[in-house]
Amino acid sequence: MILAFLAFFIMPLGASAAWWSTVDRPQNWREADWSSTGLLPPAEEQTEAVVHVMAARTGGLKGAFSVHSWIVTKAEGSPSYTRYDKVGWGRPVRENAYAADARWYSNPPFIIKTITGDAAQRLIPAIEKAVATYPHQDRGDYRIWPGPNSNSFVAHVLRAVPAVDATLPPNAVGKDWIAGGDFTHLDASTFDGEISLYGLAGLAVGARSGLEVHLFGQTFGIDVLRPALKLPGIGRVGFSR
Repeated sequence: MILAFLAFFIMPLGASAAWWSTVDRPQNWREADWSSTGLLPPAEEQTEAVVHVMAARTGGLKGAFSVHSWIVTKAEGSPSYTRYDKVGWGRPVRENAYAADARWYSNPPFIIKTITGDAAQRLIPAIEKAVATYPHQDRGDYRIWPGPNSNSFVAHVLRAVPAVDATLPPNAVGKDWIAGGDFTHLDASTFDGEISLYGLAGLAVGARSGLEVHLFGQTFGIDVLRPALKLPGIGRVGFSR
């Protein structure tokens, strides 16, 4: 068990930390670039409905080990995108606090999942409801580790709207913290099940999750249907989602 812990968790985390130490990055949020990257087309050119699940490396030392995630929606014919994040100050759940495809602490975003057209249009009301009813959106309802944090929020929306059919990266620290302090979650549509001890330790199994072992907010796992390894700190290594 000690060897497995070293091989599956400590070594990937060490490799990620070593890589992060070589990255040129801002020293604080004031120096960081929060501007749009142009990853998404202008909203006026995106005529059909769209849903994006997105993430980027976060800042400071924690950027070696975690990403920050958010959700972007745009209803058909809408003149603008709507972005939902959870942050660590004030009222934590924010709407359009940043551009839909903005850098996070100067780090470029990437897209985890995109849904367009009629499927996206049907999902948007359910996503809006999941955001509005999220139980941890008052002042003080943010904890950087083990949760509820930004990734706990997005993971909650994905659990509440399973038709989005997405999981956050293995290095989305906090994703395993189940809203309300619950210990289990089951998606009956895909039989994806989770067991979590407040995000500190747990297990996820299912068609969407593959097989995941959770420990201290990090994930080691195997995706069988879309072959890939899920490595702590590093992220997903293998076929695209």
